[in-house]
Amino acid sequence: MRKLFYQIIVFVCAALIIGSCNKKSVTSSVKIIDDRGYDMAKFNYVYVEAIKQKLMGNGGDALKLLENAVIINPKSDAAYYQMAQIVSSGGDLSNAKKFLKKALIIDERNVWYLMMMAGFYYQEQQLDSAIFSYETAVKYFPEAEDLQLTLGNLYTENKNYDKAIRIFDSFDSKYGVNENSTVSLIRTLIGAEKYEQALEKARLLIRENPDVVLYNGLLAEIYSQKGESEKAKEVYNDLLERNPDNPQVQLAICDFLINEKNYQELFFLLNNVILNNNVRREDKITLFARLIELPDLIQKNSNELLIAVMVFEANYKNDDIVPLLRPEALIKMGKLDEAESRLEEIVKINPDNYYAYEKLLLVLNQKRDFKSLMVRGEECATRFNRSFLAKILYANGAMECKSYDIALEEIRKAEILAGDNKGFMTQVLTMRADVYYRMKDYAKAFETFEIAVKSDGEDLTVINNYAYYLAEQNQNLKEAEIMAKKVIEIEKNNNTYLDTYAWVLYKRGKLKEAARVMEQIINSGQAPDAEWFEHYGFIQAKQHNCTKAADSWNYAIQLDSTKIHLREEINNCGK
Repeated sequence: MRKLFYQIIVFVCAALIIGSCNKKSVTSSVKIIDDRGYDMAKFNYVYVEAIKQKLMGNGGDALKLLENAVIINPKSDAAYYQMAQIVSSGGDLSNAKKFLKKALIIDERNVWYLMMMAGFYYQEQQLDSAIFSYETAVKYFPEAEDLQLTLGNLYTENKNYDKAIRIFDSFDSKYGVNENSTVSLIRTLIGAEKYEQALEKARLLIRENPDVVLYNGLLAEIYSQKGESEKAKEVYNDLLERNPDNPQVQLAICDFLINEKNYQELFFLLNNVILNNNVRREDKITLFARLIELPDLIQKNSNELLIAVMVFEANYKNDDIVPLLRPEALIKMGKLDEAESRLEEIVKINPDNYYAYEKLLLVLNQKRDFKSLMVRGEECATRFNRSFLAKILYANGAMECKSYDIALEEIRKAEILAGDNKGFMTQVLTMRADVYYRMKDYAKAFETFEIAVKSDGEDLTVINNYAYYLAEQNQNLKEAEIMAKKVIEIEKNNNTYLDTYAWVLYKRGKLKEAARVMEQIINSGQAPDAEWFEHYGFIQAKQHNCTKAADSWNYAIQLDSTKIHLREEINNCGK
């Protein structure tokens, strides 16, 4: 599937070049009306100016000019195509498809338009629609073999195995076994569970090129799918015996052992990979990063992993990234104190290692050690004064330590660094609103939330927090319920969002529904949170069930000893 994505990118880039270069600039002031009834000179001038603005990176200006261009000539498929490119580059696939559909209505046979549309559908995982676009392109351009191969790969991904096999077989019949079609055919046959046919094709490839890692990997994959793991391992052992220091072979075997969950043999091989200078440092880092993300390996082989990471460190003493693997592994193991200690060592040895400083701040934030976060955050934000994240984390530490002036100042600096980054700006606005709320300046807090929602109305964290704070202050509860409901309709199983929804319902007097949502949260199987039981207690108390309310509040205190204010609620319940 990576090949498909590559091909789509190639087509889109080629289309951009063609679309940008096939219009001639017309500077004449003579008004020329052609038989289609529009001013050609005026259109060409506006279109070329739009392309110039686009190439200069001024997408907004280019889009406005193109809008004028299609007013002059509503049948300009090229203008709609360029508009689709501009809005898609900003992530707006919905409008990009609308523009591109207009281009296709005008010129349904344009291969570049069809390829771009297929790419949009593929990004949205609408495989049937992407396939339809490719089928249309192949119908109009049957001689274009790249289109057929990509269509075959799409068929395979969509489990239309018979159609894919017909395409790849036709290429094998025409060209004999080859990497392009035969490899795709083997993958399709594996997907269709036609293992004997896949074996036959794989052996033909290996007969011609016995040491190609890809071909041997396919052969091993077939054996694995058939449940013949020993034969699969034998394929790799033979390959390794013939190519003992080949980095691709070693990495392929590691990949195989990971997939087989054969971690003991993996760690035997891992030292060879670490010490093999032919294996790129980046590939070693990628391999370890993958191992750290395996929960079963972390649970069962944590010691072996830490030893292997330390061996890796010893061979890259002056590296900025390699030393971070050990604290990352410790974080995954839940050993935050050890991770913090190791990061402190790294920062002490090399104070200019930004990545270590950043990871240290994240660990302190995760530990909720806000005093240390504020101290270390100030150091990091000062030393690396162009780091958005450092300033945000420093501001968070200051906010939690009630140093609100410092928090607001760091948020101001972070806003400057955010620039045009929509995600960063949303984070800035959300944190600023949070600081104002804690300062009890509710008017500024809600005003800032309004700006954040207008800036990014799809950010669930912003909407959730805004709804929760409105409920806390008993303000605009109807709107708060609408916002909270919108969030849980998108994230149905997010307990944080569900808790907000339940709390808003409670404030609205919808006690039965609020209780039902809280029971869903509590019975979800996730680790209990004191906030849930505090809220559940208030709901139960409002339902005149003080015994259950007291039980919930006592459990909340047990989970979080700072919630001593709930003792008063227990004493006053029912009075």
